[in-house]
Amino acid sequence: MDADLLRALAIDAADLEPAPPWGPYRGTSTARIDGSRPCASCGQPARATRVIDVPALGPRWLDTCRDHFLATARLLPSRMPSTVEEIVADLRVAAREAGADLAIVTDGGVAG
Repeated sequence: MDADLLRALAIDAADLEPAPPWGPYRGTSTARIDGSRPCASCGQPARATRVIDVPALGPRWLDTCRDHFLATARLLPSRMPSTVEEIVADLRVAAREAGADLAIVTDGGVAG
């Protein structure tokens, strides 16, 4: 998926700034889009940023202007579940990764 983004924006991954190996928290990303960084595709001030994983290079910042972000938004992975079942599945994965016991109760009863 990240390779599709880079192709769509005609960006060489080697030109992107390295990102931290850990998942940046929201404040880190927000601080990057203060208008001081250029869009990796056209050079206009960046208005959106994300970390992409580039094989052999590792995590890289992908800063984009409004227009290039919107032009490639359909290529971004959908991370938000849209059904109760998907939400429950995400919660189960998170609990398993955290090593926590989990009992999910919904309006319909116990879901897991």
